[in-house]
Amino acid sequence: MPTEKNCEKNCALKKEVIIPLDFSSAREVFDFLALFPQGEKPYVKIGMELFYSEGPEIVREIKRRGHKIFLDLKLHDIPNTVKKAMAALSRLEVDLCNLHTAGTIEMMRAALKGLTRPDGTRPLLIGVTQLTSTSEARMQSELLISASLEDTVLRYAKNAKAAGLDGVVCSPLEAARVKAACGKDFLTVTPGIRFAESSSDDQVRIAAPANAREMGCDYIVVGRPIIAAGDPLAAYRRCVKEFLPI
Repeated sequence: MPTEKNCEKNCALKKEVIIPLDFSSAREVFDFLALFPQGEKPYVKIGMELFYSEGPEIVREIKRRGHKIFLDLKLHDIPNTVKKAMAALSRLEVDLCNLHTAGTIEMMRAALKGLTRPDGTRPLLIGVTQLTSTSEARMQSELLISASLEDTVLRYAKNAKAAGLDGVVCSPLEAARVKAACGKDFLTVTPGIRFAESSSDDQVRIAAPANAREMGCDYIVVGRPIIAAGDPLAAYRRCVKEFLPI
């Protein structure tokens, strides 16, 4: 696992396609993963639905089966609470986890301290800027944030960088500006990925895999276009082919 000292420098070099396991039970998860050949272990995301339904054991079992895991629980609370929660999550041996950057730099720094194990290792830690389901109009009218959405994402990314995080979750549309402001090794993890012919569903700020590659995205999170496909394995392989450098 990366250490706190070398994580940012060494961990942004490989692009990844991440599949969210948006299922409510372990049985559904393992039926889905059984579609992949033994030697093909996709990077997966465990979100709130699955974690709250099955608990930490689902994380341990998927890890035992050889998958890299993004644990997507989006922590957001007072610094001390987040620090203690991250310390608990660090024992699950996941590869990537996250929090909301809106919790302030102090909270993010506390999270890093909690996540770092006694031997100095820790998972990658990224911060959610603005959800890809959020439009600028909603952000301004409902959250009373008067800046543009792009400028808000950029400010949150700079705060994450200042706190020592490894990167942020943003839409593909903001990835290039985040890289320009925070450095090429600062990770951009981007949901809102859809094939050109796919429905946008409840996402607002979206891009196709090839466009995401051109925009400088490091990890893309691709859910319904793979999970809901008639042939999920073929859809995953198509996504990898379109996103990863030749």
